Amino acid sequence: MAETMPKGTHVVGTERIRLAFRIAPRYAAGETIRDLAAETGRSYGFIHNVLKEAGVPLRRPGGSTRRMRD
Repeated sequence: MAETMPKGTHVVGTERIRLAFRIAPRYAAGETIRDLAAETGRSYGFIHNVLKEAGVPLRRPGGSTRRMRD
C-alpha cells in the first residue's frame, strides 16, 4: 500500500470509504491496526475508527495469550 497521507489531512467522504475498502481486507487477513497506521501515516485511533465505521469486526487487543503445546 505504501501510500502515506500528510499529517493533519482530513479524510472524509468518499476518500474515507476508499481507505476503508483498502485496509479492511488487510486487517481481516491479520495485519494489525498499528501496522496499517504506520504505513498510512495516520494514528492508531484514526484507523480503528475507520475500520469500526466500515463495520469490520475488530479483534481483541493483545493478540493470542495461549501458549503453543509441543
